Amino acid sequence: MKFPDVSPLVWQVLRRHLIVFSRNWVTNLTFNFFEPLLYITALGVGLGAYVQDMEGLPYLHYLAPGLVASSAMFATTYECTYGTFVRMEFQKTFHAMVATPVSIDDVIVAEILYGTFKSVLYGTVILLVILVLGLVTSPWALLVPPVLAVAGFLFAILSMIWTGLVPNMENFNYFFSLIMTPLFLFSGVFFPLSGLPKIMQELAWLSPLYHVVNLVRSLVLGQVHPGLLGDFLWLSVLAAALFPLSLKLIRRLIIK
Repeated sequence: MKFPDVSPLVWQVLRRHLIVFSRNWVTNLTFNFFEPLLYITALGVGLGAYVQDMEGLPYLHYLAPGLVASSAMFATTYECTYGTFVRMEFQKTFHAMVATPVSIDDVIVAEILYGTFKSVLYGTVILLVILVLGLVTSPWALLVPPVLAVAGFLFAILSMIWTGLVPNMENFNYFFSLIMTPLFLFSGVFFPLSGLPKIMQELAWLSPLYHVVNLVRSLVLGQVHPGLLGDFLWLSVLAAALFPLSLKLIRRLIIK
């Protein structure tokens, strides 16, 4: 597999994305802000009034950190699927960039970094919301943004891999329906996995979101323990292992 050809120009490509984002950041941020807020209100406050404590926590306190993690995941996956595909196939932005001294790998890595930025930004916004609501109980929550950066990097890579495999935008429906939605529902965001059959608990361990939820919830609630290092290492190792594949697949599309 070809060694990544990345230069300092990757930061100029990322800067280009950030400039574009700055022109419509209100619209982008509003959507990703209100959806988790609706979940917090409808499920945490509404349904939570009828739900017993989970793992010794009021349901709202249990739910809120999970929504920080899931919001970060969805922000990245939308950007590195639909956003990436539009820039690559319709706007031909990638092709224009590689006609300059910018390399293909500079473009791809900047795309992954931009997805990571979206993860940290939107996850941190929801973190601030639950902080205002009094649902953050520990200064360990200051470590949530670095966790979201690693998680965002991984989800950006996974999304780029799917983008590199599918022939058209309609195929993203499969990604969100068959992969993202099950991760959202069965990674500990809404309920503990201990009530599920053993086989589903073991499968959930393979979910990246499961490990992100564990990390974020533990940091927000101050329930820090050595096992969290395992969650963090799992995310880091998986990202490192899949990174070359994302480069290979997107390279193939740009130079076809």
